[in-house]
Amino acid sequence: MYVIGLDIGGANIKSADSDGAAKAIPFELWKTPELLKETLQELLSEFQRPELIAVTMTGELADCFQTKAAGVDQILTAIEQAVAPAPVIVWQTGAEFLTTDIAREFPLLVAAANWHALATWLGRITSDQSGIVLDIGSTTTDIIPLQNGVPIPEGLTDVERLLSGELVYTGGRRTPVAMIGQRVPFRGQQCPLAAEYFATALDLYLLLEEHAESIDDIDTANGKPATQDDAYDRIARSLCCDTSEMTRAEAVEIANYLAEQQQKQITEAIDQVLEQMSVPPTVILISGSAVFLAEKIMRAHPILSETVITNVAEIFDRSISDAACAFAVARLAAERVRI
Repeated sequence: MYVIGLDIGGANIKSADSDGAAKAIPFELWKTPELLKETLQELLSEFQRPELIAVTMTGELADCFQTKAAGVDQILTAIEQAVAPAPVIVWQTGAEFLTTDIAREFPLLVAAANWHALATWLGRITSDQSGIVLDIGSTTTDIIPLQNGVPIPEGLTDVERLLSGELVYTGGRRTPVAMIGQRVPFRGQQCPLAAEYFATALDLYLLLEEHAESIDDIDTANGKPATQDDAYDRIARSLCCDTSEMTRAEAVEIANYLAEQQQKQITEAIDQVLEQMSVPPTVILISGSAVFLAEKIMRAHPILSETVITNVAEIFDRSISDAACAFAVARLAAERVRI
């Protein structure tokens, strides 16, 4: 059966089919929720007509919705209208699919369940082992413990996962730098960062040459290209400077400091998850649009660097790694559902 998986986030829509084609696009759901149907129709026009649509989401948390229940309902309505007459099913944290009617009845089961679909799908790689899935995307980081191929999280909802360390609200692209650190070293002193949306984590990794430049990518803090020169400008503005007041070397030093702070934050969450596991992990699975950051953190970890680290992007196409949750629900539906 040919299935298309959708992962509807607050800032991105990720799609993948059960054959392995995948695409992710930026979409600021909180700004224009009324355009979701049209955007989905345009995105899905690049795929074959599906027999089934499998859905997971995090966009219900967007502040354009009064409640998560309202978000789940409106997102599902847009999907149903966009893909009709194809049937739609929704992944839930009880490790099964629900119809859209039941998903609306129990919205907290399907809200922010994409990480669970990913871990359920990837878990088969560790079917007889203890492991961790580390997925770092543009906005968030998921740290999911596995035992014998099955997710064994402490938390299921977003807030439970924040408390357990299994969800870290920081990512490799969209996180404002002022949310990574309040002060940075600058000319022998600690300088406070402007609490403004001047620069993001993307700019750190552009300047550090860990993220490729793209003049066509304007999904940045100021809408200018994702280049090292523009990243330099954006980081300077985070200290209320422009590039005539800050050298490039100083900007690189700041970027390096903030990157280390972000990696420390994620490492501390990993350690919290490790403390909760009864059996130490023997394999680590890394994925996400910022998988380079996941690999860097794992290679530097004093304990986990000695375990087997598997980069999902090296098993599958890079586009699948970027849209891993969408591909996960597509594959799970193709294997489990009969219509």
